Amino acid sequence: MSDPLTSELLALAQEAARRAGALLRDGRPADLGVAATKSSPIDVVTEMDIAAEKLITGYLAEHRPDDGFLGEEGASVEGSSGIRWVVDPLDGTVNYLYGLPTWAVSIAAELDGETVVGVVAAPMRGETFHAVRGGGAYLGETPLRHRPAPPLDQALVSTGFNYVATVRTHQAEIAHRLIPQFRDIRRGGSAAVDLCDVAAGRLDGYYERGLHPWDLAAGDLIAREAGALTGGRPGERPSNDLAVAASPGVFEPLQALLEEYGAWHD
Repeated sequence: MSDPLTSELLALAQEAARRAGALLRDGRPADLGVAATKSSPIDVVTEMDIAAEKLITGYLAEHRPDDGFLGEEGASVEGSSGIRWVVDPLDGTVNYLYGLPTWAVSIAAELDGETVVGVVAAPMRGETFHAVRGGGAYLGETPLRHRPAPPLDQALVSTGFNYVATVRTHQAEIAHRLIPQFRDIRRGGSAAVDLCDVAAGRLDGYYERGLHPWDLAAGDLIAREAGALTGGRPGERPSNDLAVAASPGVFEPLQALLEEYGAWHD
């Protein structure tokens, strides 16, 4: 059960995600262009990423002015309340830029460094996922549960690729070695959506190198609260080096293969 604080945080995150999702869905200009680049010329930021982050941080700060923020597009505030919001205003920016539907708004709330609330809104799917630590994961009001684990050679696994060419090339080599051992590999383009799809039983597993806290925070909690296992390298939490999420029974052999193949480095 949620306590009053986490109930408040969840309600704020859901409303902020709803507002940002509506802005992104309904306000996307026909001539949408690139506002800036991040890690490489193809790792883009659009004007809508920036507008959505301003909307989210402004809404949350209005209701909880003492909280901290960490946002993909530059929001970084220490705060004094013990609560920090970790925000990806538009996860799947390249999909959004091209008019593809797989993108999401991801908002997590941390209490003293531990994620206690996660919300991922995928407006083009008409779906909003949420979880509270210890309270389960939900799609709307429907409880989520990971998919029963198949044999590894029948597992459907998703991944993502970095925007730096040298890193992406190594990731492709890892995928080349993995593909014959799975049913197939998918590449959706949004880490937050992939993690929620593990939670919803639509994927057996997911892995990626190069994720940031805002990519992971909400979706990782949602996957764990749906009973999936998450981690990084063996014995470690998900990190920039490696993030893995899968049904128990798929997680262990998937993580072992990623370790054997050196998926965390070039």
